[in-house]
Amino acid sequence: MLVVLAVTVGVAAFVQGGSGFGYALIVAPVAGLIDPGLLPGFLLASMIPLNAYVAWRERSSLDLRGAGWISAARIVATPGGLALLWVIPESGLALFVGLATVLAAVVSLLAPAFAPGRGAYLGAGVVTGLTETATGVGGPPLALVYQHSPPAVLRSTVALCFLVGEIASLALLFATGQGAVADLGRAVAALPLIAAGAWLSRLVHHRLDARRMRLFVLGFALVSGVVLMLGV
Repeated sequence: MLVVLAVTVGVAAFVQGGSGFGYALIVAPVAGLIDPGLLPGFLLASMIPLNAYVAWRERSSLDLRGAGWISAARIVATPGGLALLWVIPESGLALFVGLATVLAAVVSLLAPAFAPGRGAYLGAGVVTGLTETATGVGGPPLALVYQHSPPAVLRSTVALCFLVGEIASLALLFATGQGAVADLGRAVAALPLIAAGAWLSRLVHHRLDARRMRLFVLGFALVSGVVLMLGV
């Protein structure tokens, strides 16, 4: 099971480094099947170095205005995500993660194209704050907002929004006794795999077919989310 999780983390880091999202959609269902206790702490902690790297790598393409609105709404909504963790019993967390993953993938597949404005930024920030704090999955709303932007803008801006939000969520989890030091240790242990996936994405991210990668990630999320729900 640990080998499966390790391979999943490395592949997910490569996918997110190349496409701008997908790490949580890939890792969350697998982690939920192996040990629901890994969510959301390990998932949040392991994404921090990956998103810091991607945001820095493509910092020249950052949409700072959009990232500012999204991050502000994300931080405001973070306590709501923590409240979801208190309401959902541990035995039901895997079901909730599976459902959130499937819904996120379906919305991402069906949502029409649009030009984002302040309302879209704020809405994406609120939804991400709720779902990412509770489950570790928060990418689809951000990917929707930037789905028609240049790939470098999507990757860098989503990475920065993730980075700010993950730090805020982890800080609140630890401040309220919901965080576990073991999650940080597991994230540190996963660093070589994350680094390998991120390095590989650096070699090919400018040549990847973004549309096919997006469909692959969402298809995987749908299947794994359904398996996670059925396995409860």
